[in-house]
Amino acid sequence: MAALATGDLDLPDNIMTPWLGKVRGGSVLATLSPAEAQRFGKGTAMVFDSGEAELVSEGGQKSSNDITKTVQSVEPHKFQKTVRMNEEVLWADEDGQTDAVKQILAQIQPALSRALDFGAIHGINPKTGAVSGTITQKFASVTNQVERAAADKPYANLDAADLLVLAEGYVPSDIALDPTFAAAFSSLRAGQTEQKLYPNFRLSTEVSELDGHRSSVSRTVGGAGVVASPSGILGIVGDFGGFRWGIQKQIGLELIRYGDPDGQGDLKRNNQVAFRAEVVYGWGISDLDAFALIVDKVA
Repeated sequence: MAALATGDLDLPDNIMTPWLGKVRGGSVLATLSPAEAQRFGKGTAMVFDSGEAELVSEGGQKSSNDITKTVQSVEPHKFQKTVRMNEEVLWADEDGQTDAVKQILAQIQPALSRALDFGAIHGINPKTGAVSGTITQKFASVTNQVERAAADKPYANLDAADLLVLAEGYVPSDIALDPTFAAAFSSLRAGQTEQKLYPNFRLSTEVSELDGHRSSVSRTVGGAGVVASPSGILGIVGDFGGFRWGIQKQIGLELIRYGDPDGQGDLKRNNQVAFRAEVVYGWGISDLDAFALIVDKVA
């Protein structure tokens, strides 16, 4: 472990590896869709389709199949989080500095993990909650929607969303849920035995099973308390294999000793230092019709 010094800090593997792994633990999108290695910058991927096979009679002629292609674009978006600490944190010995780095990352990591969801689901700046004009690919743009009324059975809403996805030719294998919608499933009991109707369903981002779907739960789906203009999203149903994401720029931790890096006053005057971590996510949605939203009817 290198001593803390001005500039970028090299994090040891025993800290860095679990930190990157926690991105999955804080994001429903990262949980339901595996990350892919990406180069920095905008990118494109080609999806090809040649249609179905042809029946040929004995002695009959064979015709060609046209190949159609769909371009899937990937956009990079940078997120950062800066935290201040008293400069005494730098006075510790090497072991103490390692502990300090762990504490700093514990403050920064969850927000950067959730940033993937807030950006790709709602298209917002997570700090302000305002819609970002630079984010063009987001789940909030999905047009296939099911309105949920307060008296609705939650599985009826899920069934309706499944039908919308199936009608588009996709398999609705996954669902991301807001906690309020997830609780409606978790509270269901079967008959007089009062056993849980969905015993394998868990109210966490960790993948669990819900009525034949891989599920993940987080407040990032609805964005309560963060999204300035809530869209009322309660659930996202579809094939999350159609969502591609990755970390384009290696995550680093920067120690800042001087100046006013975050508009909170001069560091030296306040006997403080600042730590900043940045991540560049790249993501793309192959087809919005592969998904359906379950939205609050009153939203």
